Amino acid sequence: MNDKVVFPLVHNKDQLFAKDNILALYKDMILGRGFEDMCAQMYYRGKMFGFVHLYNGQEAVSTGVIKALQPDDFVCSTYRDHVHALSKGVPSAEVMAELFGKETGCSKGRGGSMHIFSAKHNFLGGFAFIGEGIPVATGAAFQSIYRKQVLKSVSEIQVTACFFGDGTSNNGQFFECLNMAVLWKLPIIFVVENNQWAIGMAHHRSASTPEIHKKASVFGLPGIEVDGMDVLAMRKVALEAVARARCGEGPTLIEALTYRFRGHSLADPDELRSRDEKEAWIARDPIKRLYRHIINNKIADKNDLKLIEEQVEEEIEQSVEFALSSPEPDVKELHKYLFAED
Repeated sequence: MNDKVVFPLVHNKDQLFAKDNILALYKDMILGRGFEDMCAQMYYRGKMFGFVHLYNGQEAVSTGVIKALQPDDFVCSTYRDHVHALSKGVPSAEVMAELFGKETGCSKGRGGSMHIFSAKHNFLGGFAFIGEGIPVATGAAFQSIYRKQVLKSVSEIQVTACFFGDGTSNNGQFFECLNMAVLWKLPIIFVVENNQWAIGMAHHRSASTPEIHKKASVFGLPGIEVDGMDVLAMRKVALEAVARARCGEGPTLIEALTYRFRGHSLADPDELRSRDEKEAWIARDPIKRLYRHIINNKIADKNDLKLIEEQVEEEIEQSVEFALSSPEPDVKELHKYLFAED
């Protein structure tokens, strides 16, 4: 490829519809979708092992929220964490190597698909059990306030974005941490990725109040429902929540209505969801939606978007080559990284 086109994101609400911002969002979503498609190929070729949960269809949520953050803000994920890590800036080569279980992975090959972690990027990790990440994210938000109020840090307050699914919103950690976050005015954004299904349980069958955002009112924080298939709507809400958190006004709960295009994991035959339901959501593909917005509003032309797509395709291919050529962890270092070293 020739010189790559780079679109730095401007973290300014007034720049929401700026060309560079929108093209950067498009590139991030294309990277997430292409990376996950490649993961499926590598999994079926036997290059990845264990459970692999893909993010196809939900890219507008990751891109819309994480790209509204600053680099030193925190993100806490779930077991569907690959794309969250990519949006946070973890290099695709390091994420792919981690999925291959290689020493060059962002977690040194010890985490795999469900436990991606990068201290350098303030990516607090993926968690295999639902709800695990919410207390961790709450702790990260608490330390931001502690540094500011007790240690008198002159730095800007760091914001934490905590992602979890609709099934998690019925668990105790969710309610307990919302309560603490409001009580202490923590700079945290709780992002419910309501993809309508908790593994094989339809959301409306498991919740007495299906509208998750309404649960926020009990604890006294804003609860917002947003179209999770529209990256610009996600970004607008996220920017407002980030600004609120950073200026000391406390947490926000965002319910993003979205859908996963694949089964729960690559081992799931996906036989529980109806064809009509899946087709209705696929017709609202967030990437195609942004593509049409860019073309219809003459933000860029098809050649510009093709160049971005080619760049992303090359990056993904290089990430696979990097993973394939990387060394396996040394069995003699099996216990390395379990404890902090002097």
